[in-house]
Amino acid sequence: MVRGKTQMRRIENATSRQVTFSKRRNGLLKKAFELSVLCDAQVALIIFSPRGKLCEFASSSMEETIQRYMNHVKDVQTENSSSVEDAQWEHLKNETASMAKKIEALELAKRKLSGEGLGSSTIDELQQIEQQLERSVCIIRARKMQVYNEQIQELQAKEKRLASQNAMLNVQCVVRPHEKMEEGRADSKMTECGESSDVETELFIGLPEKRTRLNRPK
Repeated sequence: MVRGKTQMRRIENATSRQVTFSKRRNGLLKKAFELSVLCDAQVALIIFSPRGKLCEFASSSMEETIQRYMNHVKDVQTENSSSVEDAQWEHLKNETASMAKKIEALELAKRKLSGEGLGSSTIDELQQIEQQLERSVCIIRARKMQVYNEQIQELQAKEKRLASQNAMLNVQCVVRPHEKMEEGRADSKMTECGESSDVETELFIGLPEKRTRLNRPK
C-alpha cells in the first residue's frame, strides 16, 4: 500500500516551530560536514533563523567559496549571453537571406509584369501574368471612374454655390434701383414743401398812405 504524500506547510505554534528548526538545522549542518569529508567537496552553508540569527558552515573558507560561486555564476552568464548572441546572429543571417530571396523574386515578377525577361517563362506563367495584368487594369479603371464621379460631384456642388450667389446678386441689383427711386421721390416732395412754405412775411404799420414796411424774419 502506497502512502500518500503529506503536504508540508508552516508550523503555526511558535515553540514547536523553534524546536523543529533547531533539530533540522543541526541535521543539515551534519550532512554538510559529512558531504565535505566523504566526497572531498567544497561546501558552504548559510542559515538565518526566524529571529535573524546566523548559522553557517564552510569546509574551507566561506569567503573563498562565495567568491568561487560568484565567478562561476559570472562565467555561466557570459556563456549564456554568448550563446544567445550567437543564436540571434544566426537568426538575423537567416532572415537576411530570406528577405534577399523575396526581393529578388519580386524584382523578377516586376520585370515580367513590365514585359521584360519573358524568354524563360512557361505558358502557365504567361497566363498568370496576363490574368494579373487584366485584374490590374480592372482595378485602375474602377479607380478612374471613382475619381471622375468625385470630380463631377465637386463641380455640381460648385455650380449650385455659384447659382445661389448669382441669385443673391440679381436680387440686390433689383432692390437698389428701387431704393434710389424712392429716395428721389422723397427728395422731390421735400423740395416742393419747401417752396410752398416760402410766403411773404412783411408787416406794414400805420395808415395806408404812410405805412412803414417791417420785415419779419422768415
